[in-house]
Amino acid sequence: MKVKSHIFSLVVLLGCFSCVSPPDNFPSVPEISFNNVEYIETNDADSLILTINFRDAEGDLGLNPRDIFPPFHELEYLKDGAGNYITYSNRPPNAPSFNNRDWVIFPLINNVEIKDTLWVRENPDYYNIFIKFFIKRSGEYTEFDWSKPPYYTTFNGRFPRILEEERGRAIEGQIRYAMLSLGWNSIFRTDTIRLDVQIQDRALNRSNMVSTPDFTLSQIRR
Repeated sequence: MKVKSHIFSLVVLLGCFSCVSPPDNFPSVPEISFNNVEYIETNDADSLILTINFRDAEGDLGLNPRDIFPPFHELEYLKDGAGNYITYSNRPPNAPSFNNRDWVIFPLINNVEIKDTLWVRENPDYYNIFIKFFIKRSGEYTEFDWSKPPYYTTFNGRFPRILEEERGRAIEGQIRYAMLSLGWNSIFRTDTIRLDVQIQDRALNRSNMVSTPDFTLSQIRR
């Protein structure tokens, strides 16, 4: 998805990755573990960088820009009972008000431009890395949901294919995943934060979920 809020100059960015030739008994479903989290301030957007270790038996990790066809398409265009696209002018009572996450203006569908505003839903399988944010207060964790107002965005994203060939091969390595924003300090300040992360292979197998230790931005500033 495109960046949805003026607070963010860029939603996601892949740092780097690596792979080696591990034993043949690696898990078929991707397996990950926490490695590191760090915060880098610049004169532009600041970076919250999460590094995870991964292992996978088939090596079918990563999506390239050309991976946009089902099941990796970005959006689902919602239709009414008659099979027509739901437009903003004819939206049902349960439809959300206009925002840049739920509505798309003049979309291109099957190479045809639809000159209207359509109700859409993100396809979760468009992404292959999934990030959740939690704030800890009085010992309790509460999810910070970026999809809600006023942000209407996500920090889920894509990392590129680690192996270009389709032949299965066991791999392991690290993914360094950078999330860039102008708003980290203004949103979280001195809050205690935790991130949960999963990845997904091209067979749509989701890995185990791992969590970072609790941290504040000042504690992980580099």
